[in-house]
Amino acid sequence: MAPKSTRRRSREFALQGLYEWLLSAEDAGVIEAHMREQDGFEKCDSAHFDALLHGCIRDASTLDAALARHVDRKTSALSPVEHGVLLIGAWELSNCIEIPYKVVISEAIELAKSFGGTDGHKYVNGVLDRAAADLRPTEVAAARAQRRAAET
Repeated sequence: MAPKSTRRRSREFALQGLYEWLLSAEDAGVIEAHMREQDGFEKCDSAHFDALLHGCIRDASTLDAALARHVDRKTSALSPVEHGVLLIGAWELSNCIEIPYKVVISEAIELAKSFGGTDGHKYVNGVLDRAAADLRPTEVAAARAQRRAAET
């Protein structure tokens, strides 16, 4: 098994922080401090962790609105793990244009597999795939056109 990248580790710590936030509504600074005390934190991309944790908390209502068209219930009714993974995915789709949308979705699927329920990753995949078409229409359209051209 290949070692985890620093970015993947930052997503894992951000997800744990978002989980805590979704359950407790604790201050982001307190959650950040708590996450930084966890074993292995020094192996993550701390700048990406900070951006994810604080960005997702700050922009939660905007991100939930972007996800609302693609979920089958209110985001507040999702499991905290799936909700956190979707927040991270939507935030990266909106703010990390340098990361290809397929990578964002793939990383979210891996988070959901590691931390979520049995089939939660399938739900995350479907929601983020549809949300990507809204959040990155040009990139998604180009990838789909390329795929169609390769099939013919």
